[in-house]
Amino acid sequence: MNHEENRTMAHRQHVKYFMRFLNILPSSLSSHDTTRVTIAYFSVSGLDVLGAMSSVSLDLRNRIIEWIYRLQVHPDKNNGDMSMCGFQGSSTVNIDLDPPNNHYRCGHLAMTYTGLCILLALGDDLSRVNRKALVEGVKALQTEEGNFAATLSGCESDMRFVYCAACVSYILNDWSGFNIEKATDYVIKSIGYDYGIAQCPELESHGGTTFCALATLSLTNQLDKLSEQQVEGLKRWLLFRQVDGFQGRPNKPVDTCYSFWVGASLKILDMLQYSNYGANRRYVYETQDTVVGGFSKWPDTCTDPMHTYLGLAGLSLIGENGLLEIEPNLNITKRAYEHLKSLHEKWDSETKLCVL
Repeated sequence: MNHEENRTMAHRQHVKYFMRFLNILPSSLSSHDTTRVTIAYFSVSGLDVLGAMSSVSLDLRNRIIEWIYRLQVHPDKNNGDMSMCGFQGSSTVNIDLDPPNNHYRCGHLAMTYTGLCILLALGDDLSRVNRKALVEGVKALQTEEGNFAATLSGCESDMRFVYCAACVSYILNDWSGFNIEKATDYVIKSIGYDYGIAQCPELESHGGTTFCALATLSLTNQLDKLSEQQVEGLKRWLLFRQVDGFQGRPNKPVDTCYSFWVGASLKILDMLQYSNYGANRRYVYETQDTVVGGFSKWPDTCTDPMHTYLGLAGLSLIGENGLLEIEPNLNITKRAYEHLKSLHEKWDSETKLCVL
């Protein structure tokens, strides 16, 4: 591939690329069937950042919204328990007709976060979201250490799900299910000797989990809990992740997705302008497929929806022409974020009327 000719946005091809994933999935993605919502999130968000939401017909928009709502887990019909509430990743584990396995029908934090983001990008008013139940579902997943599990049915708990819980709480405008003090303490304990942030305390610092931690602190207004030494160390660690594009850890290959994870972390700390925009842009464009659309993690490898969206989001952060602006904390477009703010204002006014 001639990389010199590959440094302009193949906008039309990328739009078609994401639209294909919204209509039919290749067999290679069958192993991701239980997390189909994340594929839809990357595809819808990708179209959004491309400014191409008009490509989604009203019929397709409504079908996606209805599909997301069908994945919402409601309170237990027998006792009203809300601890399992949230959104599932697909209909694969919809087992209403199999009572012995009902405990597997529960929300997953990452699917709840990405499901809500899809609804926002599509302009839904979230009126059918059981906000109280989702908040209780988030609350049930926080551990004594302050981090969050992904689901009650048994799984790992780490910084990724702290971030998802913070995003869900922010979107719902309700922090009653999120112990901010405990979560902040967990983040600070996960800062390494090199000032990067790991998935859990005493593990290796990582660009993705550093983003999750910083975005959580930003969403909860807790960035000031970091000491000056920690902030300066973080800035240095993040800036040192740039080679041409960005890597996730020292001595690891550069990867397209870190143009967002590390780029957004620097943006949160108001340091992105000190990175080399040109080198970052050149690397991301080297991974672009101008024939069928999409971006890959490395040049001359297969594209996928995640790296395509995160590559576009990373380019948006550095002001690439033709892309909508990204709100880094929530990883949605400013357009979707403005829609969310209007919903918050509506909910606040409704609450005030109820008090009166």
